[in-house]
Amino acid sequence: MNKEKAWVNVRDSFWFLPALYSFISVVMVAFVSALDVWAVPQIKDSLPKLFFTEKSVAQTLYGSLITSILTMTTISFSTIMVVLTTYTTQFSPRTLQDFMKSRVTQHVLGVYSFGFVFALINLLLLGSGDSQGLLSPFITVLVSMVCLAFFIIFIHHSSRFVQVNNLIGQIRTHTSAVIRKTFSEKSYNEHVEWDQDDIDEWKKGRKSTVLANESGYLQGIQIQGLIEWAKQNDVLLEADFQIGHYIQKGVPAFYYWQKEDAGEELDASPSMQYLLIGNERTDIQDIEFSIQKLVEIAVKAISPSINDPHTAVNCINRVGSLLSDLAAVYKPIQYYSDSNEDIRLLMEPRYFRDYVYKSFYQIRIYGKHDLSVMNGVLEALYKISVAQGGDIRDDTWRFGEYVIESVETSELNDLDYERFYKQAQKLADACNESLPLSRTPL
Repeated sequence: MNKEKAWVNVRDSFWFLPALYSFISVVMVAFVSALDVWAVPQIKDSLPKLFFTEKSVAQTLYGSLITSILTMTTISFSTIMVVLTTYTTQFSPRTLQDFMKSRVTQHVLGVYSFGFVFALINLLLLGSGDSQGLLSPFITVLVSMVCLAFFIIFIHHSSRFVQVNNLIGQIRTHTSAVIRKTFSEKSYNEHVEWDQDDIDEWKKGRKSTVLANESGYLQGIQIQGLIEWAKQNDVLLEADFQIGHYIQKGVPAFYYWQKEDAGEELDASPSMQYLLIGNERTDIQDIEFSIQKLVEIAVKAISPSINDPHTAVNCINRVGSLLSDLAAVYKPIQYYSDSNEDIRLLMEPRYFRDYVYKSFYQIRIYGKHDLSVMNGVLEALYKISVAQGGDIRDDTWRFGEYVIESVETSELNDLDYERFYKQAQKLADACNESLPLSRTPL
């Protein structure tokens, strides 16, 4: 694993920020202790006595503050467990990542770690000296007040996070950012089309395979690194995966071709270092996984145990908005070239029709008996069709037909059927297609 992958793993881990805060706390203790030893005797008479504390008072103060900070930490961890239980039972296990990786959550625990370590080390150092005027207790009080402020922030943050509408909105916002980043301009060359003769010429050379050296979900791909590696070794790589796929150890991950006049066969196993593989899917580069979180919340909402179709429709609206954002920037990028415009990497794209299908097919299966849910799906598809044309509209209509045909219209009441027919007709008109319904409303 290269340094960048290791840094991503460390940065996204739950313990990184608390450990960083604890280290900063040790440095802060050293700094404050130096002030008590060298600076305080010189400025003690020029500052109010409020800033200085006797040793006996400081011992009592430190003990009380340590207990208080531990109490706030305990309450915060209990709150975290309540939130995690709520997410698992009412929303989706996949949404746990959003709370656990929230920077607010991690910063709060980091501040607690800072305060506890700061007070504890100061209490330890207090016993080794007999100073009559100390500045460190006053600073510890300020640190404790900051901990209290973060405790209040955390309670507010947690109470908002368990509100489903806020969670849905945050997932939608984050996914929009992932979409923009995925299809933004890159430092390497991306292409939708490439000269097939050029590729066929490459494939006349020696074909070899790179086997996966570990199992797990593909969380990220360092495409720039792959291109540079392929250029350096003068090979053409073809990926046998897509972002978010589960990679099995020992299964081909890459196929690569060397030119016909190449010498001995290349050891291409170092190419695997540019794949970030982990135990679970993440939303670092995975648009489909981000949308899947909203889909699972919607499916859970229409289950008999929860029976909350309004939340399901809210999720459907957000999924439709994300698909509209995606359709506006989507390009089926399949070819990647180096700085010399030589093809270096082939990777099958995830097509827009795949995103549409994965976004709504589970909702169609479990929600086809709820007319409000089906109308919500048709409304989302209609808005995509109105804004886009060409292949995007064709893919949208194809799935729209799939949804329309799944509803047992013969069993619908006239009022229900009239509303369903009207929504389906809007979609058909937007796509310039004829509606596949034989029954006409009254």
